[in-house]
Amino acid sequence: MDYLIRPAGEADFPAVLDLIRELALYEKAPEKVTNSVEQMIREQEFFRCLVAVQEDGRILGMALYFFAYYTWVGKSLYLDDIYVKEPYRRLGIGSALLQEVFGIARIQQCKRVRWQVLNWNEPAIRLYAKSGAEIDSDWLNCSFDEEGIDNYGK
Repeated sequence: MDYLIRPAGEADFPAVLDLIRELALYEKAPEKVTNSVEQMIREQEFFRCLVAVQEDGRILGMALYFFAYYTWVGKSLYLDDIYVKEPYRRLGIGSALLQEVFGIARIQQCKRVRWQVLNWNEPAIRLYAKSGAEIDSDWLNCSFDEEGIDNYGK
């Protein structure tokens, strides 16, 4: 299958948001997606996105990331989501997206690439383990949604 990987632009945001919604459905949390194309346009300085695109322009998958700073190591790349549409899985697209993300991390002289995977997502865990990733089971996620942020300390 022929496809290319390129940076996403504003014109791709509707398709990227559709992929985000598909991912949320796959992760059994579709109600958690509150993002919109308009919000992505307003906030595009805070993230980068790669898309895997067929010759006809159809987007098959994406990798959404941003740069972060970790106190122990310094400049890092955080891969927030990587997703390939179900009919196109096991064709190497996910690996190609990861390869491109790691290329960007090398060029940007990042000291770490980090991401999360759900503990039940065996296909992804196998891909990451096969790629040589350290899969850490010691750390727990902590987060607040917008309402929690607004109410913190009140």
